[in-house]
Amino acid sequence: MLRRTVIVATAVALLVAPAAAAVAAPSGDELQAKLDAVVEAGMPGAFAEVRDGRRVWSPTAGVIDVRSGRPVRDGLRHRVGSITKTFVATTMLQLAGERKVALDAPIGRYLSRRLVPAAVGGRVTVRMLLNHTSGIGDFDTELLRSAEDIVQIGRTTYTPEQLARIGLGAAPTTGWSYSNTNYVLAGLIIEKVTGHSYRAEVSRRILRPLGLADTYFEGSDPTIRGPHMHAYVPWPPDGEPRDFTRYNMSWLYGAGEMVSTAADLNVFYRALLTGKLLSPALLAEMKTTVPSDPANPGVSGYGLGLYWIQLPGGRVWGHDGGVIGHQTVSWHTEDGKRQMTYAQSMSFYQTPGVTHPIDIAAARFWVASFSDATTAERSTTTARSTTDLSRHLVG
Repeated sequence: MLRRTVIVATAVALLVAPAAAAVAAPSGDELQAKLDAVVEAGMPGAFAEVRDGRRVWSPTAGVIDVRSGRPVRDGLRHRVGSITKTFVATTMLQLAGERKVALDAPIGRYLSRRLVPAAVGGRVTVRMLLNHTSGIGDFDTELLRSAEDIVQIGRTTYTPEQLARIGLGAAPTTGWSYSNTNYVLAGLIIEKVTGHSYRAEVSRRILRPLGLADTYFEGSDPTIRGPHMHAYVPWPPDGEPRDFTRYNMSWLYGAGEMVSTAADLNVFYRALLTGKLLSPALLAEMKTTVPSDPANPGVSGYGLGLYWIQLPGGRVWGHDGGVIGHQTVSWHTEDGKRQMTYAQSMSFYQTPGVTHPIDIAAARFWVASFSDATTAERSTTTARSTTDLSRHLVG
């Protein structure tokens, strides 16, 4: 059995520290060295874009594909998984601002009882979908149960209604529990109230106004348009990387089907956090969070398609995303000045309960993007003994 794919934040628990004043920006050499270390730890390829105001660093490491050995370069497109959720939530909040959706209305107001049972439709609100407190089960834990499931899902076209029914039929959850089903239902609500596909609404409201020309919805087309890294999973029994670059992404719909670039994501999150997409009141709604881990409320909190996590240099906001082979982290300071979007080309390499060297190296890169080298090194030395936060920072 294989674990569901996640963007692992294993080393993030060790990053929890009191908020600090702004620290010196990283150097390009430091960031390149730390990204090289991710590849040295076993990742086929990785790239990133780090911004500090107008200064931009775009380190790359490894290969685009293991057969040709072509080097990774800047500007590649990437499947960004659950980062899609921030785009969907932003669109829903815009609709709330236009009074086309009420965040605290039951979802049964918008979705048919033929899809959502009356008891669920009357209890769960739109807000509960967006902040993962709905109690609705996660469809992908039902779909992804074995290695063979990974193969079959990529060859299958799903409708959002099929995905929703699978999730609604899964065991209910309690408290805060990450569920991709929530964002499938959110996408369907957007379509119901606008009369357009959720893709068209996100494109009209966000992608085109911000000029995000390299960001699009992949859907059932198994190819990534434009240059990109291949997508790998270490395959049993010997762990050789299997190529899943051709993959039908209809299985994620509004929960995670977007393709983007590091540059586009940084533009999007800066626009979001600086109030260019939402009014101050709506942005405040988005940033009203619930603890991702109630036992450790100082670690992270999840809002409406946006979370915060505590780093040694202070709190950062964003999201991460993990699909079959591609994983992404996009974090930003609250003022949008310091930014980091990171992408890698392999998933499912971890052993449950064991911190992988790749994750230690990746976390060192993430922290270095927001703090000086001394802080980054000090913060990651105890990675192997820290709590695994991947259970609630997932794609």
